[in-house]
Amino acid sequence: MRATANRNAGRWLTATALLPAALCAIPAQAQDRLPLVPQPSTITRTAGSFTIANGATITADPSDAGAAAAARLLIAHVKTERGLALQTSPNGNIRFVRDAAIKGAEAYRLTVDASGAKITASGDAGLFYSAMTLAQLISPDRAFGQPVRIPAVTIDDAPRFGWRGLMVDTARHFQSLPSIYAIVDQMASVKLNTLHLHLSDDQGWRFEVKAYPKLTEIGSIRTSPSTGEAPGTRVGGFYTQDELRKLVAYAAERGIVIVPEIDLPGHAQALVAAYPDLGVIGDTPEVSNAWGVNPYLFNPGPKGIAFVKTVLDELMAVFPGTYIHLGGDEAVKDQWERSPEVQAQMAKLGIKDENGLQSWMIDQFGTYLASKKRRLIGWDEILEGGLPASASVMSWRGEKGAVDAANQNHDVVLSPAPTLYFDNLQSDRPDEPPGRLAIQSLATVYNYEPMPTGISADKAQHVLGAQANLWSEYIVTPYQMQHLIFPRAAALAEITWSGKDKRDFAGFLDRVQPQIRRWRKSKLEVADSAFAVGYTLDGTRGDALRTNRAKVVLATQAPYGTIRYTLDGKVPTARSAAYTAPLSVKPGVSIRAAAFDASGQPVAEPRLFETGRQALLTRTASDMIACPKGSLGLRLPLTSEAQGNAPVFNADIFDTCTAYPAAPMDVAKGFTIDIARLPRNWGLAHDVTKVRQHYNVTPHGELMVLVGCTVKGAKPVIAGTFPLPDPKAAPTRFSVKGTLPTIAGDRDVCLQFTSPTSDPFYAVERMTLLETR
Repeated sequence: MRATANRNAGRWLTATALLPAALCAIPAQAQDRLPLVPQPSTITRTAGSFTIANGATITADPSDAGAAAAARLLIAHVKTERGLALQTSPNGNIRFVRDAAIKGAEAYRLTVDASGAKITASGDAGLFYSAMTLAQLISPDRAFGQPVRIPAVTIDDAPRFGWRGLMVDTARHFQSLPSIYAIVDQMASVKLNTLHLHLSDDQGWRFEVKAYPKLTEIGSIRTSPSTGEAPGTRVGGFYTQDELRKLVAYAAERGIVIVPEIDLPGHAQALVAAYPDLGVIGDTPEVSNAWGVNPYLFNPGPKGIAFVKTVLDELMAVFPGTYIHLGGDEAVKDQWERSPEVQAQMAKLGIKDENGLQSWMIDQFGTYLASKKRRLIGWDEILEGGLPASASVMSWRGEKGAVDAANQNHDVVLSPAPTLYFDNLQSDRPDEPPGRLAIQSLATVYNYEPMPTGISADKAQHVLGAQANLWSEYIVTPYQMQHLIFPRAAALAEITWSGKDKRDFAGFLDRVQPQIRRWRKSKLEVADSAFAVGYTLDGTRGDALRTNRAKVVLATQAPYGTIRYTLDGKVPTARSAAYTAPLSVKPGVSIRAAAFDASGQPVAEPRLFETGRQALLTRTASDMIACPKGSLGLRLPLTSEAQGNAPVFNADIFDTCTAYPAAPMDVAKGFTIDIARLPRNWGLAHDVTKVRQHYNVTPHGELMVLVGCTVKGAKPVIAGTFPLPDPKAAPTRFSVKGTLPTIAGDRDVCLQFTSPTSDPFYAVERMTLLETR
């Protein structure tokens, strides 16, 4: 795609603040701890302070490009995050000084005293990171546009790890350049320094290769999957080399290296769609619209090897960083196993199995990259068949790959699923967007330790750092991408920059609040999932309906702030009642609550909980549980290209079944079920055998309503069976109604679809129980 980035223009800069200290007060919070994320290595407080106001000036040597850039970016951040306009001057009170005595390209010293602030570093990155620390000190509170008094302090700081990364998948869903620029800006604000771009996969090839133009002419566009109607829209896009060079330069100015990934030998369907002669079997597939693992591999013969080297040459001309990522993950070897040509190549090379062939292939490319003074890195599957000496490993299947590789003297990056997979949702709240349901909270990310215990002390230097991954099967909009990244990026930054002994989650929760406000001032979507109030009933909904009394427990995911609430649905304020114990209310009360910080400001949007009888009898897809032997793994959108965050459907893609939990059968007499038909677009490879098949007794299957389906040893009661319509002729959303048998107490109700797997996927959007037949 072609886009114009919104860059922070400016010339070299200088700063001084001239307001008397009496005009500004250090907030109480700042007196206890500085509002910095990540936490610096050493903070030494001294007497005095320095005030910064509009017109403050910065000095940087105009002949020092790195210092001038850092100063320019400091001015831009302060303007956005604090609303203060800093100016340039040859004799400013904020000074950028190059000092070779400070060891480490990313290390810095920031000194603040009554005369001003001095930013000192030996490297460009150190100067920039010191500027970002100062920008945070300038925006500690909500006093936007007001002067700020910074306490006198000396900060000596350097990172624990050299790789502090974030991967953005641009292949499953193409991500616009403006959205990537925005991510770069805010990665830099918390000292993340590596952006890994996943540029090819079965669903799209995003990097322009001039020697192979069909890769983007054909391979960058796919047809979105159908839900039974005519084929979907054509979607996709790609980045030109010139666009990516500009992004690389923009990122480099902010201390960020971009690592490109071309995924091989698997995840190659878009490649084979564009150049079938580079495939294995000889067919010409479409660019895939199925998420997961597809069978297409590239051909490792001489022509394929030459192709990859040409692609690598063009990649290296655009991306000057040390590492080139060549994937290597999830390459099911069936096509190689069934190819006489590939089998003959293996025999000629004396390679015993297909994993060995992948290892040989990786070694070819690693050697080629080494000849160009670059290094190959790949997902931990490249360990299978033997790890070439030239390779580094990014461990995603837990930590074992990293442990094994490091103990064999290979450099590693920790990127384990599910903890550092940011496409996993941050909470199970019903207002979360689509994504994976292996919930990874802010606390979970913060508590992750990037140095695995299985790596011996003398091998610890092989741990380069850690990286979070953001796969984009369910990321269509910048809002969705940002919601998943932030504020967990702050936790990632702290566990990779700060020393292990500096970690303190309670302190982090306090310090991350100003950073959240800074991001929002930068117009980012920052999830408030960790701080939003959630509601659970003490007892079942049936208990509340039978006794005409609901006992409601309020809590936030992260232990921060005071919960305040109202019982009339109005927005709570700092003067509203403080929550101290479960609320006992009559059904019909509307509870609205939010957590407030020590200054009386809400830290999340208020959330509403309705206790009316109709509300208690209604379950949405977010309330459903898995059927027996099942698991709800994904939160699906209505279509693959849906722009909205709702409706969403918690689903088990291996069985079209979800269950209404604890339905009060002695209260409910009937039901209404709202149904949606979704694309069935998953590449399951060998896991296809795990899909549960149900014999359909009508052409397109049925919905069966099974009461008591989770009671062991008991046959469920069939409350209704509804034939499903022809997907080609029926709307994608429809409803059915029925009656319930009279049964005492609560029962889970399974909603089992028996549609053939050749048809689209069905999901329940909502089930409402009725008190009349």
